[in-house]
Amino acid sequence: MDGTGFFYRGERKGTVTAGKKTFAALGAYIVILPDKAYYNTADGSFGKLEAEWKGTSLTFTNGKLFGEAAEANTITATGVNWADYFKAGDAVTISGCTTHAENNKTPVIREIDGDKLHFYEYVFTLGGSKGESPYTERGSLSIKRTVPDMDYLCENENRLWGCDGNTIYASKLGDIFNWNVYEGVSTDSYAVDTGSAGRFTGCISFLGYPVFFKEDHIYKVYGSMPSNFEVMGSATLGVAEGSAGSLAIAGETLFYLSRAGIMAYSGGIPQPIGGAFGLERHRDAAAGSDGLKYYVSMAGEDGEHRLHVYDTQRGLWHTEDRTKAAHFARWGGNLYFLNDKGEIWWENPPMGPPREPSESGSRGERTNSGMSELSPEGGSEGYGACEDEVPWWAEFGDFVENSPNKKGVSKLQVRLELDEGAEVQALIQFDSDGEWRKVNGVLGEGPKRSYYLPIIPRRGDHYRLRLEGRGGCRVYSLVREYYTGSELKSKPGRQ
Repeated sequence: MDGTGFFYRGERKGTVTAGKKTFAALGAYIVILPDKAYYNTADGSFGKLEAEWKGTSLTFTNGKLFGEAAEANTITATGVNWADYFKAGDAVTISGCTTHAENNKTPVIREIDGDKLHFYEYVFTLGGSKGESPYTERGSLSIKRTVPDMDYLCENENRLWGCDGNTIYASKLGDIFNWNVYEGVSTDSYAVDTGSAGRFTGCISFLGYPVFFKEDHIYKVYGSMPSNFEVMGSATLGVAEGSAGSLAIAGETLFYLSRAGIMAYSGGIPQPIGGAFGLERHRDAAAGSDGLKYYVSMAGEDGEHRLHVYDTQRGLWHTEDRTKAAHFARWGGNLYFLNDKGEIWWENPPMGPPREPSESGSRGERTNSGMSELSPEGGSEGYGACEDEVPWWAEFGDFVENSPNKKGVSKLQVRLELDEGAEVQALIQFDSDGEWRKVNGVLGEGPKRSYYLPIIPRRGDHYRLRLEGRGGCRVYSLVREYYTGSELKSKPGRQ
């Protein structure tokens, strides 16, 4: 969506309210919350999930059902074509009845015949001393198909699942329009309240189950039909408020931002994996995955957003830049994100040829960073702009060489491979004094090989190494030559 417009493949298909949206798909339908709107990708129709008729006169009478006469099962409104509002199978809420208030209920429509709605027999109370005569209700009357107000939405096993503050909902099987069908059959809708404090903060389909999160609880719904649905909850760290977008699956593991940092969830107890960030707390996270890497843009304690990447194969975190990504999406083998400037970026896969987002018509070339920017216009005339070579740095922790005494490093041997046009510089810092000293010169492009780098000797308690450069670089090994001394300086003022 853009402003108040809903777009599909570059074409405006409908109008929605301005503001943040939640999307979910079921078959050919795309569902849009909180507007409770839908778009059908098969026939191009756009409309509302809810439908309502309002009037001043309804007649409750006997009718028919499946070609046979039936009693107390029909509503008639002269001149109304009910097919313009509802369809057979819809659960509709009738309200405004005063003569027989018991007819204010939510039955399921079985058939529609022009201005007549047919339900199961004896659904309604009729008039007369024996309750067998047709009668007409007058006043402010309405018949409405409703959808609950939900904050989060996902698809699982041919149903849409959603949640509001404390309630979990499921739609009728394969039907995005009906959330109030309760007939005791396997295709029914479903709703259940949870007893824990706090509001839901996100939901996702994972390992074949709908999973719902609060900040301090995780709920998983087991079962295949409403009669055997079972909600299992655990009091553990869930999704942080405002970070529902951080839910993403990488390497068959679900990752998200909790109040205590990034968590990895495999269906049991979530495990923290954010130790690389130390004690820094984050918020306002949005994330995506290319299948093996978890990309998350989140704000640190300084309020600045940064894009971090977790490599599930190597267990490593990398911080890319200060990108503030609002949304991520994976489609056609590529990972996309929308930043706060309205730009769409896409990632080429790390292995194999780049893939083009052919359906949108935009194209990009493979870059050293693997990221390209799509033109703001999009459409068939849009082209991707390649990202320049990315400057980077990698810093090691303190080296103490398993000794509490003074030590000094004299040489480094590093084995690496540089892409065409890339370069790298080694630096060293002693005793956390904040000064980085260059080691030898800049290493330029070349095949895989070892470099022997001499260092001006200096004694200290510990030292730290840093590699920085531009373009693609692969480091295979790092060997240090050092010497050790005593726990004291040799003379005051000397190192």
